[in-house]
Amino acid sequence: MVRFGIDRIHEERELLQGRAALITAPSGRTADNRSSVERLREVCDLRLLLAPEHGVRGDKAAGESFENGIDGPSGLPVMSLYSAGSKRLPRTAMELFDTLVYDIQDVGCRHYTFISTLKNALEDCAAAGKRVVVLDRPDPLGDRVEGTVLRAETASFVGCYDIPARYGLTCGEFARMVNGEQKLGCDLHVVRCEGLRRGMDFYDWGRVWVMPSLAMPRFETALLYPATCLLEGTNLSEGRGTADPFGIVGAPYIRAEELARQIEALGEPGVAATPVWFTPAASKHKGVLCGGVQLHVTDRKALRPVYLGIRLIKLLTEHYPEEFRLLSPSEGDELPFISRLAGHRLFETADWSPEELIRQGERESAAFARRCEPWRLYE
Repeated sequence: MVRFGIDRIHEERELLQGRAALITAPSGRTADNRSSVERLREVCDLRLLLAPEHGVRGDKAAGESFENGIDGPSGLPVMSLYSAGSKRLPRTAMELFDTLVYDIQDVGCRHYTFISTLKNALEDCAAAGKRVVVLDRPDPLGDRVEGTVLRAETASFVGCYDIPARYGLTCGEFARMVNGEQKLGCDLHVVRCEGLRRGMDFYDWGRVWVMPSLAMPRFETALLYPATCLLEGTNLSEGRGTADPFGIVGAPYIRAEELARQIEALGEPGVAATPVWFTPAASKHKGVLCGGVQLHVTDRKALRPVYLGIRLIKLLTEHYPEEFRLLSPSEGDELPFISRLAGHRLFETADWSPEELIRQGERESAAFARRCEPWRLYE
């Protein structure tokens, strides 16, 4: 069994001297399935919880802003890092701790906002002279990287750093990269995993899957997420409000059997498509019958989810030219959401080529893999 940073915290308790604050989520649990909040209270003076998207206990919906409160199970104060006004560490929080601890399971995809919270925390703590301790957790997708690197003009909270969509780093390695490349000077310490080797993915850990959020119920969901999350920027349902979010996709105008055949004809490795009809209980097309597909991972090692997503967007553009569309920019934003997710603006153009975008992604991901080497912690 791979032991995460939280499982080794008693060996590194000297890092937690003084008052501590914790950024965590429902996935912050030990090998014996105890909350990281409970475990840290045994080894340090835990004063404050800081809540990323979805909240400390996962009781907030995706994208839902929320304010400060009290954590019921622990009685500790909670400060929001996902409020309507700011996603930075509140100045008042800085007065309450000496060391900030980070313990969240990520999903290995740039779109997921936990690494944005981590980056903000590193910047804010560096400026305030606070120590940061990252309790390391592996990337469930392993160390493979895939896709183009984020362009600066598309940066946002769903794309906070110039990394590919599938970036292949543990949260501790990502923190080291940001701190080192940006020369933040943060007093950063990473409590390493034990038993983790390069190339391992979730099935190699010997651990149960704890949902990082309610829309990420299974490891297979995380495998498909770099592909189907792009559909959040379109008028297709990405499966929210169904039994298989990010596995089921579709819309009222989709011809299910035809789309399944078209996806199979793409020849993308490691994936199969089954036609499905569904009525979402929430989010896009709520209460409306939709045609679509359920995607299945047939070979996780061969699957190329980022490139599958690119081909899927092109397929929908060509076969549903009158119905399929990108969502307009949200209020106060000049870019469509799909450009924020994709990390580039090619999807806004009419003549983009999936083959060229994939070739570009292969070049950039290979260069990024080399760039990662100084920051890696595991052989």
